[in-house]
Amino acid sequence: MTQPAKQVKQLDRVIIRFAGDSGDGMQLTGDRFTQETAAFGNDLVTLPNFPAEIRAPQGTLPGVSSFQVHFADHDILTAGDAPDVLVAMNPAALRANLGDLHKGATIIVDTHDFTARNLTKAGYTENPLDNDTLAEYALHTVDLTGMTVEAVKEFGLSRKDASRAKNMFALGLLSWMYGRPTEPTTSFLAKRFAKVPDIRDANVTAFKAGWNFGETTEAFAVQYEIKPAVMPPGTYRNITGNLALAYGLVAGGVQSGLPVFLGTYPITPASDILHELSKHKSFGVTTFQAEDEIAGVGAAIGASYAGHLGVTSTSGPGVALKSEAIGLAVMTELPLVVIDVQRGGPSTGLPTKTEQADLLQAMFGRNGEAPVPIVAPQSPGDCFAAAVEATRIAVTYRTPVLLLSDGYLANGSEPWRVPTVDELPVIDPAFATEKNHGSGEEAEFWPYLRDDETLARPWAIPGTPGLEHRIGGLEKGDGHGNISYDPANHDFMVRTRQAKVDRIADSIPLVEVDDPSGEAKVLVLGWGSTYGPIGAGVRRVRKAGYHVAQAHLRHLNPFPSNLGEVLKGYDKVLVPEMNLGQLSLLLRAKYLVDAVGYNHVRGLPLKATELAHAIGELVGQAEGIDIDLGVWGEPTQKEHI
Repeated sequence: MTQPAKQVKQLDRVIIRFAGDSGDGMQLTGDRFTQETAAFGNDLVTLPNFPAEIRAPQGTLPGVSSFQVHFADHDILTAGDAPDVLVAMNPAALRANLGDLHKGATIIVDTHDFTARNLTKAGYTENPLDNDTLAEYALHTVDLTGMTVEAVKEFGLSRKDASRAKNMFALGLLSWMYGRPTEPTTSFLAKRFAKVPDIRDANVTAFKAGWNFGETTEAFAVQYEIKPAVMPPGTYRNITGNLALAYGLVAGGVQSGLPVFLGTYPITPASDILHELSKHKSFGVTTFQAEDEIAGVGAAIGASYAGHLGVTSTSGPGVALKSEAIGLAVMTELPLVVIDVQRGGPSTGLPTKTEQADLLQAMFGRNGEAPVPIVAPQSPGDCFAAAVEATRIAVTYRTPVLLLSDGYLANGSEPWRVPTVDELPVIDPAFATEKNHGSGEEAEFWPYLRDDETLARPWAIPGTPGLEHRIGGLEKGDGHGNISYDPANHDFMVRTRQAKVDRIADSIPLVEVDDPSGEAKVLVLGWGSTYGPIGAGVRRVRKAGYHVAQAHLRHLNPFPSNLGEVLKGYDKVLVPEMNLGQLSLLLRAKYLVDAVGYNHVRGLPLKATELAHAIGELVGQAEGIDIDLGVWGEPTQKEHI
């Protein structure tokens, strides 16, 4: 008999979430689907979400790990609010993620683990597959584990080892459903498990079996097609924020001609920066895994003193430990890049969840007047440019710079256009090579004379003949740099260090406002990873026919020089943040603007749907009208979000 042809349905975007126990390989499955999607040419944004426990009890809600990927045939900004497809490998995965689905979403369930014991551990009193709990969804019950074990039995693996390939069976099925290329995954598996042929062949076989199951079963009658996105010309690759940060530091070292030294201590979610930089010794990168956070930053400052680009990476708890040493770098006026990949706090808080609540810590978290420039990337790919910019500021102005990434950016990914070398700034360390005060036999080297334009002090590499100088954490005398306790000098030096940071505003771009109609009365202003949800929310409000402006800040200290003027140009300013209003506080203090906060601290990115309604409500207040976003308040297949 001839099998009837499958129906192919055209979509412009889809959101898929893989969920299972933390031992089910959901992060690997999601990553491989993402790589296939990137190879196909779709635009995409991902959201990995995994438990903080090293190993939560199997089959329990705290142990659920998930990976969400949103891909489309057009430009998108977020990983999506509500999945269109949920792949649930056990009852806990179903229960933990069911509340995020919209009505009509597709659910693919591995029935193998829906035993009485596992249902009880997940909090079910009865099997949801046997009643009308899932009646509002398109449910597909598949024994993924059983079919996987059957497909790979020729390789002689134990049942436990064989069942571990079920994530590849699921990946194969989803790859068939959405027309993903299979070669990237088969090549990956062949390389990853090259030393264990049976495991390699079992995973490849399970992957192909999943694809063939989709092709032959009547349970999946529809295959979906999402065409490649149209993007500006260039060479693209899929990249996570931590990987982009590491590459940006390498690029900063190359562009400045400085060896990069990373002194760090492993901490979630920043550790991948250490892992990646350790691979790039050929670019003059040295990595040092210290015994603690303080040792890491101390070593980085020592490297900067010796003429290297000192870098330290951490998360919020580590910044607290490093604060005195960062103050030392402020006093000694040495280049230092401090990377804070923010996570949920306070204390050890939510180690694997995202947050952007370290802004005030970055601004003020040191004793004394110790101003530090702050840079924040807006997307995973933008972490590269932010790292290069942090390097430029640190080297040019002789100052520590805090770079505020977060867990969402660090672990999420997107297509990134690889820049050409001529697109990168040239960073001149301008080392001091001669004495700079006095003349003849009376000439001396003064380490705290300043450049007229930047107010940066000279940077002299130890061992340079004639440029011997003292340095340390006690207050410096103006110019000569000797220890000084003079009250007037201390006041002058405090003001000078602040003026140096303020002077950075002369070399950063003005804030750009996206206000297509020019008629908006409401400005939505954000920083960091809120860029995607803000952009998606603004698009929805505009699609509904209303006017709203958007701006996003990369530089948070100092602010762009035109920011005050921009804020005064709008009746209302909405500031969405994953904190309780830290940027709002700074804007109110500096510009006396009545900033309205939109604040959620859930350990998850802001939801574009909820944010769109908040924007619409404020637009209605500003224009004195009732706002009805209609279908544009909710995600649809026809809007470009």
